[in-house]
Amino acid sequence: MLKYDPLQYLPTSEELPSSDNTPVDNELQDLIPHLLKGILSLIWQQRYDWFFGIDMGYYYHPNQSAIVPDAFLSLGVDRRKIRPKGRQGRLSYVLWEENNTVPILAIENVSQTYNGEYDQKKLDYAELGFLYYLIYDGDSYYPRKGEPFEVHRLVDGVYVRQSGNPVWMPEIGLGIGTELGTYQDWSREWLYWYDLNGKRYPSPEERTEQAELEAAQERQRAIQAELEASQERQRAIQAEQRAAEAEQNLDALKAQLKQLGINPEDFMNR
Repeated sequence: MLKYDPLQYLPTSEELPSSDNTPVDNELQDLIPHLLKGILSLIWQQRYDWFFGIDMGYYYHPNQSAIVPDAFLSLGVDRRKIRPKGRQGRLSYVLWEENNTVPILAIENVSQTYNGEYDQKKLDYAELGFLYYLIYDGDSYYPRKGEPFEVHRLVDGVYVRQSGNPVWMPEIGLGIGTELGTYQDWSREWLYWYDLNGKRYPSPEERTEQAELEAAQERQRAIQAELEASQERQRAIQAEQRAAEAEQNLDALKAQLKQLGINPEDFMNR
């Protein structure tokens, strides 16, 4: 009896379109998710069971076109994806090639061109089963649609907005929120990851700056230690010189006493 394997009849990531040649809206749309990914790569650098996609097609059904979140996070998948023929990296995120692991978080950045982030996309991601859905309108393009920062959690098939900023996501083990900062010499509000205590994780640039600062401080401490050691050596040399001078003076005194016919030992013991 032949065994039926439905996967062999589904299109692969090699066969599915991986680009529609549509550029991102602007530089900010590109930098926001890349900052999050850069920080995540530092936080979870020893972990391989996650994948953070940016402007990547997500195929959830072989008969449906891909959706393209601005960014998404998936847990329980190997980020070191090996494609056929030994090539590394994902062309797209194809659900049936990822053990049907639905991403846990979708992120949409609102731009000048409104794409239904506050309404239709919210319905779409809920239907697809994304546990968390984040909407970020950092430049307040559409204040009447909703708040600049909204995180929704799927409850009984419906998204329920979560309070706070940052918002803790226990299933991910991270919080996410907004804060003023500088990234690639651009000072403004950015999305960041946070720990359970609400402490923001530093960006790669901040880690580099901190490492350089600590290295400079360590060099300064080494210079200070060398200076103190040099001063101590100088004090020791001066003490030796004073002792030698005192010995010379004592010898001269003894010589003078002898010339006067006085026993130096008797004189010293008086």
